[in-house]
Amino acid sequence: MALSRVCWARAALWGSAVLPGPYAARRLQFVRSGLAWGAPRSSKLHLSPKADVKNLISYVVTKTKVINGKYHRFLGRHFPRFYVLYTIFMKGLQMLWADAKKARRIKTNMWKHNIKFHQLSYREMEHLRQVWAGSRCPEVHGEGIQFRRDVTKCLFLGIISIPPFANYLVFLLMYLFPRQLLIRHFWTPKQQIDFLDIYHALRKQSYPEILCYLERVVPLISDAGLRWHMTELCTKMQHGTHPAVHDILALRECFSNHPLGMNQLHALQMKALSRAMLLTPHLPPVLLRHRLKTHTTVIHQLDKALAKLGISQLTAQEVKSACYLRGLNSTHIAEERCRTWLGEWLQISCSLKEAELSLLLHNVVLLSTNYIGTSR
Repeated sequence: MALSRVCWARAALWGSAVLPGPYAARRLQFVRSGLAWGAPRSSKLHLSPKADVKNLISYVVTKTKVINGKYHRFLGRHFPRFYVLYTIFMKGLQMLWADAKKARRIKTNMWKHNIKFHQLSYREMEHLRQVWAGSRCPEVHGEGIQFRRDVTKCLFLGIISIPPFANYLVFLLMYLFPRQLLIRHFWTPKQQIDFLDIYHALRKQSYPEILCYLERVVPLISDAGLRWHMTELCTKMQHGTHPAVHDILALRECFSNHPLGMNQLHALQMKALSRAMLLTPHLPPVLLRHRLKTHTTVIHQLDKALAKLGISQLTAQEVKSACYLRGLNSTHIAEERCRTWLGEWLQISCSLKEAELSLLLHNVVLLSTNYIGTSR
């Protein structure tokens, strides 16, 4: 069969003389059928336009990676300090982009399946709280403060870098004032610890004021037993004793209505509590009360989700982050002690009803002030 095909091909090119006798009569039939087959294909592969575009993109990406690698090596050799800042900046951009994409996926899933914020898993709730809560999730509107601050910083840096050569000024300002101008994605590990210490020192300044308010309301408590429990609790706090869980839960009735219910708090009390929660106190009393309610409700929902997940399932970083959100400066406390403290917090939080959330708000001060290792 192969021989016959070769012979037919020769006949088509040079005539029937080169064919063996038996095949000569079939020359004309072969030539006519060959017209239907078409011309022989070239051995060279011709790619489609789409394949050409893909190859071009692949080539550009490869070359870009090579040039980027050379640039990194150049910075590392000649400008080592700047290279450290550059590396942190690039990693920060990657983390910021990854966080935004993950938050978008969570929000899309919530919209498709009609899922509410409190129905999410703990890690999904915590991620939305940290990244996207401000303008994208009404249930956690009060938790979007950090996100809005981050956006404000980015917009400020973008605006002042518009004039020619102003970007050099921006780099200088970022180097001199990293806490004020950079968002947390661009902090070095040392800066993260230092800045968290600074923020905790700011909120800790309001702790004595909050405890003083608790002492002042003792005469306003109608029940004698509750008055005694409140006096004992204030005395323990003044003497540096860490209160037990049952000492705090015994006062839940005082925080559900007058004089310490969420709707009975005075403006100065709400300002002090806002500073303790790292919220701005420079708002009208109505807005302060609303934000404190929303903030405490979100923490309560997080606590329920965390209790369902289990503290043992959290990583060391997640444990420390959870403690810091609830008032404990966990940056200098051992992981096991943080887990113990978080367990005490969950016992209190999961025992409270919605009307008693004022106690959870004050618990930021009551449970963290005298805990072992919080002298910083």
